[in-house]
Amino acid sequence: MKKVVAPFILILSTIAMAQAQNSLNSNPDAIVGTYQIEHKGQVSRVRIYKCTDGTYGAQCIYLKDSIDPKTGKLLTDVKNPNKALRNTPCNRNTILRGLRYNADKQRWEKGNIYDPTRGLYARCTCEFTSDHKLKLRGSVLDIGETVYWIPLPEKKSQKIE
Repeated sequence: MKKVVAPFILILSTIAMAQAQNSLNSNPDAIVGTYQIEHKGQVSRVRIYKCTDGTYGAQCIYLKDSIDPKTGKLLTDVKNPNKALRNTPCNRNTILRGLRYNADKQRWEKGNIYDPTRGLYARCTCEFTSDHKLKLRGSVLDIGETVYWIPLPEKKSQKIE
């Protein structure tokens, strides 16, 4: 009996996970929320929001080690190619713009993501994985990198009105 039940439970759980992933990827606003990122030794949090034009953007809201140990001041975006933005605190950067939902592919695409560690803008696509992480793929001239963002539970005080 156990030999029959165990595979059946595994199949049901796999189907449930696939349906949950499809549900996330088929809802354009499912991407809205707060995420934690751990990448190249940096820990940060970003908030993805829906813009009035229907696209999605993201802003950094937290950066671990955001204080310069030498000066005691907030680190700024010194590598930004736009000189006017180089005084922006690193924990307040807008890092994603113009992301659009593609219903046919059930993913978000055609956005631009900014990597403040390199001062580089790249094209971006996003989709949820089966374990509910947000998979972001940024690329320049077909050379890219994939990063996974972990969704954080929303608190009422975190919602943008």
